[in-house]
Amino acid sequence: MKALVLSGGSGTRLRPFSHSMPKQLMPIANRPVLEHVLTRVVELGVTEIGIVVGNRGREIADALGDSSRFGARITYIPQERPLGLAHCVAVAQDFLEDDDFLMFLGDNMLSHGVTAIAEDFRVRRPAAQLVVHKVADPRQFGVAEVEPDGTVVRLVEKPAAPRSDLAVVGVYFFTPAIHEAVAAISPSGRGELEITHAVQWLIERGEAVCATEYSGHWSDTGRLEDVLDCNRHVLDGLAGRITGEVDGHSRLTGQVVVEAGARVSRSYIEGPAIIGARSTVCDSRIGPHTSIGRNCVIQDAGLGYSIALDGARVTGVTGVTGSVIGRDATVTCVSGSQQRLIVGDHSTVVVAA
Repeated sequence: MKALVLSGGSGTRLRPFSHSMPKQLMPIANRPVLEHVLTRVVELGVTEIGIVVGNRGREIADALGDSSRFGARITYIPQERPLGLAHCVAVAQDFLEDDDFLMFLGDNMLSHGVTAIAEDFRVRRPAAQLVVHKVADPRQFGVAEVEPDGTVVRLVEKPAAPRSDLAVVGVYFFTPAIHEAVAAISPSGRGELEITHAVQWLIERGEAVCATEYSGHWSDTGRLEDVLDCNRHVLDGLAGRITGEVDGHSRLTGQVVVEAGARVSRSYIEGPAIIGARSTVCDSRIGPHTSIGRNCVIQDAGLGYSIALDGARVTGVTGVTGSVIGRDATVTCVSGSQQRLIVGDHSTVVVAA
């Protein structure tokens, strides 16, 4: 079985961060989402991985580096424009050939992986096997109507009146039968080849399509709120590790990682939290579910339930919570009542009244 990882989307919901990085490189517990995805793929024993990339493919390739560290061979497959998930299958057909394959969206996080589901697919081998999850508002997703035995009888993309609360998450297992389905469908009203339409085509022709409900935590990291929530869940599984320097005036409680080259002085860190390599935390308080990237400076500051990307500087500002601070960004405090803000496109700033 091969794997197809989709990493070509523009990430409009993650602005302003997606202006300067592919959304799949957003860090979760100091590792890009895409690295977490590849880890889930490789644990299935898959060693041939195709990654569909758009115009930022070079950034993704540079971030992943030597694919041998994942124990797999990576092939980058260009997609000129994001024309739908089924279109990704079409442009990857030469790579996929006649093999069964796993398709995994590059911005999806699944806490427990899909090893059992993959094994079920290998044994039963339906034309398509979907991973579904109950959601509060199915109107935002592809929705599956599923019989008690797991047979999918209908699949609808973002229905106005959903007949099920089972959303199709970004993980699919396919046999080569999907290629005929993709070739048979037409673009939807939004001009994309929808994978839900291709799977529905299989259903209507009597092909076996199954669904398995996912019991772990699933995150589509397409919005900043989802990124913070996903970061929280990953940090909850963190095992503490101190390879950097922590002075005797600091106190660490709970599971805290201080990476090599990082320095913590006169500070309190409540885990789960991670301090990235070569970062400095001084005279500060770091609350739980916080990730500090590499080469950051946190001075006389207080952060909780937040993410600071590589190179960020936060000085003299306390009470920072539920925040994402971009790469090489600076957050500081000045005396007096005036405030100075430099705010990029599509940003949100909340200040105290």
